[in-house]
Amino acid sequence: MTFSARYEELTLDTQGDGDIHDVTGFAQKVIANAGLRDGLCTVFVTHTTCGVAMIEHEPGCDADINRILERLAPAEEHWEHNELNADTNGHSHARGGIIGPSLTIPFANGELMLGTWQRVVCIDFDDRPRVRRLVVQLLGT
Repeated sequence: MTFSARYEELTLDTQGDGDIHDVTGFAQKVIANAGLRDGLCTVFVTHTTCGVAMIEHEPGCDADINRILERLAPAEEHWEHNELNADTNGHSHARGGIIGPSLTIPFANGELMLGTWQRVVCIDFDDRPRVRRLVVQLLGT
């Protein structure tokens, strides 16, 4: 059996402050473009103040995720990062570390193997708008 690896990139304009973008459709499109049937799809964001997660992407869940992260890493907390770098986004780095930069999803018959409400999302935790780079890489047959 021979495996192929493919990838594509997506640029996102984000608003920061917990802005959540559904990237499930893009990941599915990468699989279709590659012509692969079965394998693994990794979605990775190339920034330390963002995260990639799987949630039910709807306003209530989005608000809940952001509220929980505000409790875990409050924006108004004292952050050494801010002190050492004359910056204001220490909480964003902490939130990115908690969520993590990537997610791997299996696919079969050319389709992501997701549950009914599962969506792959990129969450921007920074305290200002940014342009973000997302990489979708496939390994499959």
